Amino acid sequence: MDEPKAHVVIVGAGIVGVSTAIWALRDGFSVTLVDRSRPGDGTSYGNAGLLASSALVPVTVPGLLAKVPRMAFAPGSPLFINWAYIPRLLPWLWQYLRHANAHDTKARAEALLPLIGDSLSDHQTMAAGTGAEHWIVPCDYVMGYPSGAAIKADHLSWEIRKQAGFECRTLEGAELRQYDPALGSSIACGVVMPGHGRIGDPGRYVKDLARHAERQGARFLQAEVEGVLQTNGHVTGVRANGQVIACDRVALTAGVWSGALAKDLGLRVPLAPESGFHLELTEPSVTLRSPVMVAEGKFVMTPMEGRLRLAGMVGYVGLNGRMPDAPFRLFEKHVRRALPDLRWRDTRRWMGHRPAITDSRPLIGAVPAVKGAFVGFGHDHVGLTAGPRTGRLLAQLMSGAKPNIDLTPFAPDRFG
Repeated sequence: MDEPKAHVVIVGAGIVGVSTAIWALRDGFSVTLVDRSRPGDGTSYGNAGLLASSALVPVTVPGLLAKVPRMAFAPGSPLFINWAYIPRLLPWLWQYLRHANAHDTKARAEALLPLIGDSLSDHQTMAAGTGAEHWIVPCDYVMGYPSGAAIKADHLSWEIRKQAGFECRTLEGAELRQYDPALGSSIACGVVMPGHGRIGDPGRYVKDLARHAERQGARFLQAEVEGVLQTNGHVTGVRANGQVIACDRVALTAGVWSGALAKDLGLRVPLAPESGFHLELTEPSVTLRSPVMVAEGKFVMTPMEGRLRLAGMVGYVGLNGRMPDAPFRLFEKHVRRALPDLRWRDTRRWMGHRPAITDSRPLIGAVPAVKGAFVGFGHDHVGLTAGPRTGRLLAQLMSGAKPNIDLTPFAPDRFG
């Protein structure tokens, strides 16, 4: 007789959780996926849709600390703050800004390269045969700057990317217009990086992946997970909406909502919700050849199914904070300059929350104090990019296999 399959409950049905479910099913697990919302309805829906393999450089670059006061108060800055929330945020923010130096920036980049450097291939491999693969579009990624001097000011970022093996080709003026005629004069220079990818509809992509997981036998439960049950330091189940779900293993992949459960597992996690925004322009009159980062505005313009999505910027408004109006006015201001011939039918606004860890590295691995508990969250700006690889790593760990990358930089207990 066949032995019963080990049962894993995966908490969180974004791209990381759904990826973990698919790989766990392929490794022979019985899978239950639990989320307070439907699969792909959270941050995995609202991101830039970019498979940003080269996104090795964190927000906390050298010199950030000196820029924060000006960014916080200057009109037109891509930083948005709810000042009533700041007192609660300060302990985290102090630790976060301490990493704004060259040593920590390079260390983060070195750690992330094995996790995100082959993102396009990771997505293609995971999605093959699921029905979701058609959403994956191989493409270049363009970083657009107002001047050559602005590129030089980012010299550390480009040094890191080139050392990591990314091809970086700088185009200016007529060369850049020939590459993409839609770009206006406000983007005077562009650095083109091949080997990236985009998702034609991130929300539907994750939903299609989740439907495949369900067809393969996974069970989805829409519920709030209230706690992980343990006996003698070993996972025995989870409690969700008052219901106990017995299991052998738990994988915590709930993004910014992972903090409380991680604490219950004995982990100290310096996690804060960093708000991000997107503005969708439906039925755009022009189409971009590739996703373009508007460096001046800190957001990405990504062509999607029937729309152009402008996504990015940084906010600290709290999980329950009101959606500010200013980011969307700034999106429109920048896009009208970047794409002067662009017209659209209407707009849609969105705000979500990235799970930001003070050292800008996710937690991926087994929980030392609780046998059978695993975590994969805290990916800040690269959750979509890193989702399939993180899911594969978690499935390997749950199976007892040795991952093919060093997970020490992502150790769940590195903060004590």
